Amino acid sequence: MKLTLTTWNINSVRLRIDLVAKFIKAVRPDILCLQETKCPDDAFPRKRFKRLGYENVALNGQKGYHGVVVLSRLPFESSAIQVFCGKSDCRHVSIMLGERAGLQDPITLHNFYVPAGGDIPDPAVNVKFAHKLAFLDEMGGSATLRSDAGQRSIVVGDLNVAPLECDVWSHKQLLSVVSHTPIECEKLVAVQKAGGWIDPVRAFVPEPTKLFTWWSYRSPDWAAADKGRRLDHIWVSPALADRVSAVKVAKDSRGWERPSDHVPVTATLDL
Repeated sequence: MKLTLTTWNINSVRLRIDLVAKFIKAVRPDILCLQETKCPDDAFPRKRFKRLGYENVALNGQKGYHGVVVLSRLPFESSAIQVFCGKSDCRHVSIMLGERAGLQDPITLHNFYVPAGGDIPDPAVNVKFAHKLAFLDEMGGSATLRSDAGQRSIVVGDLNVAPLECDVWSHKQLLSVVSHTPIECEKLVAVQKAGGWIDPVRAFVPEPTKLFTWWSYRSPDWAAADKGRRLDHIWVSPALADRVSAVKVAKDSRGWERPSDHVPVTATLDL
């Protein structure tokens, strides 16, 4: 059984629903995880996604900001929402796939939207950056984010940190820029190590090859400048590490009309 899953910060699902539909028709992932949906649950375009083949939906959204959703062609057994830093700000949703999806051994999938952190990398003067660091600390300490021996789990999402030097266009120039500061990188790596997570994307595109999933709207010609960062991630537990058969970053979607500043990242697993 092949399972394809995509993570994509869509930056308003209602504004870019046609772009999502375009991507779905071309790639047809079994599971689509979106972040920054900016949409309350009762206004989410369920009917459009049902017509596109996604009848199974796990939502955690709010008006105007943040929001995450898991859309699945496969039925799932359950869904859950976890709150971080005492804030109900719609940054996590998870599902568990099991027998209803044709799986003998279940898989838990977590979809995250980590706080961006604002512009000033100083938690003493920037509450957004302080929130981001605290959020990463809680992720690292979360018992639900442990990939115990034999457990089949996946973490995806806009984690808003580019942890490796080759995850940014210029390591030296971005050391003091939020998303690539040493403290953020250390904390995200700590989350990965604490949970025992493996980064299959870098297994397919190994260091020191540069790889980006985000290009700023501020760049007048994003493609020519190519000043990107890898902010969007897919992690798997050791039990699934040898099951990932392909990874694709859909860079071309950044050039679509009125695009998100992030692009889809898709992994294929042979289960």
